Parts: sequence; C-alpha cells; structure tokens
Amino acid sequence: MVAALELYLDTDATRRIRVLWDALESEGVQSLRSLLGQRHRPHLSLAVAPRLDPEQVADALTGTVVAAPLRLSFQYAGQFVGRVLWLGPSPTPELLAHQAMVHERLTRAGVPVSELYRPGRWVPHCTLSMRVPNTLMAAAVRRCLEVLPVEATVVGAAVIDHARDIARPLG
Repeated sequence: MVAALELYLDTDATRRIRVLWDALESEGVQSLRSLLGQRHRPHLSLAVAPRLDPEQVADALTGTVVAAPLRLSFQYAGQFVGRVLWLGPSPTPELLAHQAMVHERLTRAGVPVSELYRPGRWVPHCTLSMRVPNTLMAAAVRRCLEVLPVEATVVGAAVIDHARDIARPLG
C-alpha cells in the first residue's frame, strides 16, 4: 500500500468518473470504486511514497496552494505495466509546473517521494482500475473512450494513506 498527495476534482468531473467506474464494474473490471470499502475518490496524485507523514507534508507545503484551481482536460486512456488503467489529462505547462514545485518543496523538506513522481518522469493520471484482466482490456478502454473528454477543475487536496486510515486535507 502507498500513501499519496492527491488532487480532487470538481463535482461534475467526479460524478462522470464515478459513472465510468460503475460502467467498468458492469463489464467485470474491478474499479477503484470497489476497493477499500469505497473510500477512493477520483483524483490525480502529485506524489506517492510507501508512507507520508501528513504533518511533514503540510509543513513542507506551508504557503503553497496545493489545491490550485488548475483546469484539467482528460483526453486519453492509458495503461501502466501490471494492467493499471487510467485517464490522462493533457499535461499543460501549468500542471507540470505545479507538480514540479510541489515535488521540489517535498524533497527539500526530506519527504521521500517515489522516483516515478519526479518531474520529467511523472505521468499525470486518474487511476480507474488497478488490474484489468487481459481479456477485458479492449472493452475497458472502449468504455473510457466513450466518456472522453472529461473537463475538470482541481477543487481540493489531501494526504491519503488508506492503510493507516489517514486523510489530511491540504489547502
């Protein structure tokens, strides 16, 4: 299990992604909706690590608007090794600069962050499913393409660690 610094989406985008989660479930693909007692929210992770101390993260980001009202346009579906299915927003200069600034502040404060979330390596994404069966991948991607594009605005942020039952909102 990993901890994450998550950005949350406006009500309409959240609703549309939850509808997509339901559609994937109806196709036999376990979505994030059914994991962890339905505690997941559609989100974009700016940083992940095996553990994050929410107070250390908050201190590192003091004076920073983590939940900057960024406009996101989810334009494509993607897959990571291990059959992880996700929606990807267009990587705007504003989004990439925001993530780089957050990463720099965290690393300067000694907060450990996964190498995959280092600027230049980070792939902005909203995870839909953690392990799509190979036989269902084409149908799952087709479902994603049916809902795209999804326009969104970032409206909140939090440090999340479901394994330790941590949900610390950030400004």
